[in-house]
Amino acid sequence: LVYHGCFSRTPWEYLPHLPRYLKAIRMRIDKYPTSIERDGKHAQSIVQLEQRWQQKVEQLRKANASVTARLQDFAWQLQELRVSLFAQELRTPYPVSIKRLEKLWQEIQ
Repeated sequence: LVYHGCFSRTPWEYLPHLPRYLKAIRMRIDKYPTSIERDGKHAQSIVQLEQRWQQKVEQLRKANASVTARLQDFAWQLQELRVSLFAQELRTPYPVSIKRLEKLWQEIQ
């Protein structure tokens, strides 16, 4: 989330969400000792979705093609999924779930 140039590269509409994402990370860290098994299960689901996304992005870059808006949106929905799974108290601006992202991925393909 935070890397050199992140504020200039993050689309304007997502910038207001960054503090919530960072707070969600902190909450996940705080909860981890009491929910190791649950955390691992959720993390594995996210990793699978994120790996697919990363492979697709890499494939496009190798082909000198640009990343589509749908793929960029998918990445932000992954962030919302993290909030939903690890810091539910912070809420998401729209419904998000592993099942919804799986369906969206099938549409992107």
